[in-house]
Formats: sequence, structure tokens, C-alpha cells
Amino acid sequence: MSRQSETLSEEEVLTVLRSVIDPEIGMNIVDLGLVYGVEISDHKLHVDLTMTTPACPMGEMILDDVREVLSSLEPADVEIDISLVWDPPWSPDRMSEYARKQLGWK
Repeated sequence: MSRQSETLSEEEVLTVLRSVIDPEIGMNIVDLGLVYGVEISDHKLHVDLTMTTPACPMGEMILDDVREVLSSLEPADVEIDISLVWDPPWSPDRMSEYARKQLGWK
């Protein structure tokens, strides 16, 4: 049974995105603060995300992982749109309290 995109919540999207790990840091992209926004409309799921640095060598792999987990969440007729954004630049201030504790940052 396929889901209608209007029944999909931002929290459900963030939950599946937590399974995407930045391999250099060993932490999921949501807690790292790399997900800047989620928009859900009738036939489109749009996600804005960034990397810790524009020179991130794992950027393409992370984007592929994001596409894969989002595709598993949605029916085939929903367009998945991922935008890689650099403004504002990522900083450690965007990390969740959980991520800071796990990485030993205060």
C-alpha cells in the first residue's frame, strides 16, 4: 500500500535521515546539523542540506545515502528534490546536544 505524501511528516523524514552517517565523523547528519530544512507538498519532498565543508570528500556518498533512504520512504510518484546549500555555512553550533556529548564537545 502506497502512502500519500500529505500523510508524511517532517519528523518521519528526519527519522530516516538519522540513518545517514557522516563517515568521517561517525555521527548522523541530523544530529550534526547538516539538514537545514524539509518541505513536503503533494507530489514533492524537498530537503536542504549542507556538508561540514565544501571540500568534504564524502559529500557525494552522503548525498547518495540521503537519496536512498528518502526513496525508501516515499512512493515512486513523489519527486525527491535535494538541494546542497552553503548559506549559512555549517558550524558546530548547529549540532544537537546529543552530538556534542557523543563527540566530547561542550
